[in-house]
Amino acid sequence: MQKNDLPSNENGYLKDYIFLITSSLKNLTNIELVDFSLNLEEQAKQVFNSDYVLLAHNATQEPIFNYANKTALRLFEMSWDEITNMSSKYSAESDERAKREKVLADVTEKGYSKNYSGIRISKTGRRFKIQNAVIWNVYDSENNRVGQAAMFDEFEYF
Repeated sequence: MQKNDLPSNENGYLKDYIFLITSSLKNLTNIELVDFSLNLEEQAKQVFNSDYVLLAHNATQEPIFNYANKTALRLFEMSWDEITNMSSKYSAESDERAKREKVLADVTEKGYSKNYSGIRISKTGRRFKIQNAVIWNVYDSENNRVGQAAMFDEFEYF
């Protein structure tokens, strides 16, 4: 998948990609992240402006973030360009990366994981614990895995 621009009215808030993220979550877990009665652009705008954190990375060997909503950008203290040029493994401190990789490998195999907790770090070095995160595979319309996404609304700064 090509690099996305910052979600906005001009690009429909990346509605096609958000549809893959939200429909994959619903299909795997029956969790509805958005109001599916809204049109795709309204759904994508709702996701970008929501209070929960939503992040996604691509399916390359060393995944790069390709989506972060406003809450994620604030939490990680990064701009859109900074986060979408970063390997997602760097969202965790070095001693947390093995645990993170194991969970992501399990998600790749099983489709999703609920109740994940872990330590993350912002660009400025601010550490925080995320709790009860849902992590899932993102599939395209032909059922090819195109990445993974994570959503949580519980975090605590150290």
